[in-house]
Amino acid sequence: MWSWSNASTMQDSISIQRIATKYRALAGLMDERMARQWAAAEATAYGWGGVRAVSRAIGMSPHTIRKGLAELAGREANPQAPIPARIRRSGGGRKASTELDPELEMALESLVDPATRGDPRSPLRWTCKSTSRLAGELTRRGHPASPSTVGRLLRAAGYSLQGNRKTKEGGGHPDRDAQFEHINATVKAFQRRGQPVISVDAKKKELVGDFKNGGREWRPSGEPEEVRVHDFMDKELGKAIPYGVYDVTGNQGWVSVGVDHDTARFATEAIRRWWSKMGARRYRGADRLLITADGGGSNGSRCRLWKVALQDLAAGLGMAVQVCHLPPGTSKCGLPPESWST
Repeated sequence: MWSWSNASTMQDSISIQRIATKYRALAGLMDERMARQWAAAEATAYGWGGVRAVSRAIGMSPHTIRKGLAELAGREANPQAPIPARIRRSGGGRKASTELDPELEMALESLVDPATRGDPRSPLRWTCKSTSRLAGELTRRGHPASPSTVGRLLRAAGYSLQGNRKTKEGGGHPDRDAQFEHINATVKAFQRRGQPVISVDAKKKELVGDFKNGGREWRPSGEPEEVRVHDFMDKELGKAIPYGVYDVTGNQGWVSVGVDHDTARFATEAIRRWWSKMGARRYRGADRLLITADGGGSNGSRCRLWKVALQDLAAGLGMAVQVCHLPPGTSKCGLPPESWST
């Protein structure tokens, strides 16, 4: 039901948006005095609640707008008064925090330095402590500072907010390159003979049902889709387990989705279905199948059930099945051999 209050709220929003649009167009042409007096004039034209509305529209402090109102009132009372040449009085403005507290930067550095990450010789460094925590600790040590001041000082010192990056690897096996070269040579030999080569892997499991996810979709304003608070699996719906089979030569994929468990039997059944629906049509007369896989999960190199299930698969397909497991720390399912790297 439409009401007068709804109409008034919409009108206020439109007026505030117009003020913001005008300010963006004029902001680069106005100095501080002109900007606050312009804001004061807009607040006067707006009427009751104008100071708050203009402050909300352009982000200017209500105190600054009221100062502009006082200046406009003074000019109206005395139109002949000369306009001062200076925008601020000599020496006006708040002193910098580092001027009021010369030891502030050194105190901040002492807090950040033990937790600094990255190369100390690099001009770009980052810290794992938040500005709020740093400001609180500085204040406790007798160096009052706000989080915004701490952030400004950190940026001036060359710090920035950054995420971590995976760059450290464990000790490599001396035969690691040879393992990749062997897999690559085997794949190419199969491809030259027209034999199928597939890469297999299980993908991330997903709960089935009305659970929260990270995506967004267009819906009426104020009506988000309601989902469960806790991510406990629905015993009736279960969870979706995608198992991918990628045809390296044909550059085509097949995904089987299970709702129970990611087992070796499930993995070989996904391969059998790929062969029945896609592989048999493309590779007519093939007598061997090469599978590349990582060394863990349902197709792990140490999983005995995987070997038993593969034997049953080979007997069912009537062809020899050969498996190449990638070295530990790699998972390149879905990528051709040329993109593998150590």
